[in-house]
Amino acid sequence: MTETSDSQVVTYETRGRVALVTMNRPEYSNAQNSAMTYALDRAFTTAVEDDDVAAIVLAGNGKHFSAGHDIGTPGRDVDAHYENRAVLWWDHVRKAGGDQRFAREMEVYLGMCRRWREIPKPTIAAVQGACIAGGLMLSWVCDLIVASDDAFFSDPVVRMGIPGVEYFAHPWVLGPRRAKEILFTGQRFTAEQALEWGMINRVVPRAELHDAASTLAEQIGEMPGFGLALTKKAVNQCEDIMGLRAGMDSVFGLHHFAHSYNAEVDSDSLGGMDARSMKTSAAARERT
Repeated sequence: MTETSDSQVVTYETRGRVALVTMNRPEYSNAQNSAMTYALDRAFTTAVEDDDVAAIVLAGNGKHFSAGHDIGTPGRDVDAHYENRAVLWWDHVRKAGGDQRFAREMEVYLGMCRRWREIPKPTIAAVQGACIAGGLMLSWVCDLIVASDDAFFSDPVVRMGIPGVEYFAHPWVLGPRRAKEILFTGQRFTAEQALEWGMINRVVPRAELHDAASTLAEQIGEMPGFGLALTKKAVNQCEDIMGLRAGMDSVFGLHHFAHSYNAEVDSDSLGGMDARSMKTSAAARERT
């Protein structure tokens, strides 16, 4: 069964007992606008409520898994209204300054990622090409990550003067020293490095990526569903006891302080950076 939603920015398909949720803005490297975020949420909800679905694979159509949050495409919908699903807070539309940004990012970025981390069915990210900044967030909320051998990862937002993306799980998924290294330098790291550091589970050839993720999902789906849900909750609770949620809350405040600082001393809350300048800066850094 295949379904589409929101002008096909996300597609939903079931293959046996596996739901395949695919981001579908390949022309923009699957940059995440609000339309995609809420379409993802509806797709995940569909999978959770379908008793025939045992596991979920999150993928990205095209060359790249996701280049992160949409900060410059024609479909950027920062002023669009969507009914809040993740947090109980007022809508960001027509709010001013830090209120607008705080309300939106708490809902669309941090809140949604936390919501998806609690999906009671196993989730697997199938990552190819770029997995940058907000793309990391989407992969990290999944229980397992299978990456193609051409995948690469980075969180370069320190170039904006911002201490990492909103879903700040870096020290937990990378360890403190690797987290500092990738944030301080903004440099890419490869799938093999991510595997060595314990951030991902498997690396496979690009042509085998989706089959590998689906096969793993099918194997997991053979386990008792309620047992899987409880096991996932058990591991997540242990991560939270180790400070994941509290640390994320504290860093979210620093994240927004950085936005406010930029707005006061620079041209805008992103430190004068946009998608093009971020890409150019990253490319120049990789050459040095």
